[in-house]
Amino acid sequence: MMKMRITKRAVLLFTAVLLLSFASAHKFYVSVTNVVYSETEDALQITSRIFIDDMEKLLEERYGIKAKLSTPNEAKVSDEYIEKYFRAKFVLELDGKPTPYTFLGKRYDNDVVICYLEVAQANFDELKTLSVQNEILTDLFDEQQNVVHIKWKGHKKSFVLIKENNKGMLNL
Repeated sequence: MMKMRITKRAVLLFTAVLLLSFASAHKFYVSVTNVVYSETEDALQITSRIFIDDMEKLLEERYGIKAKLSTPNEAKVSDEYIEKYFRAKFVLELDGKPTPYTFLGKRYDNDVVICYLEVAQANFDELKTLSVQNEILTDLFDEQQNVVHIKWKGHKKSFVLIKENNKGMLNL
């Protein structure tokens, strides 16, 4: 009887360790984008936070670049290709029309790259809808989730965008 108890405990312990090892091996794929209207600047200010290792994998698989982001050996073309990728996968629409934005640059915060975009001097006073299509990393990771927070003159809305549902809209 005692031997059976020890065997059950050993099996339970082994199963728990096995399950936990699989849980830690599974990665969560997420980006967070904030779209905020600044009345003082009369501009839409956009920040997008993406894990550095995911961005590096993307740059290597899509463009063949070993970016080495956030290191002294960072590829000189990193910004150029990050901007190129954003232009292909991140679309902002004002009243249903794609709106150009400026890629201002990026910085690093621990294991995250923060990209800065801006839409300036648009006709914001008469704006009725603001849409965001965010396909960042959905071509690389099926589980990718892109969280988008929009703040506009007292209006707030958040979306979780995925490969199959990659667009969110705020009615103003």
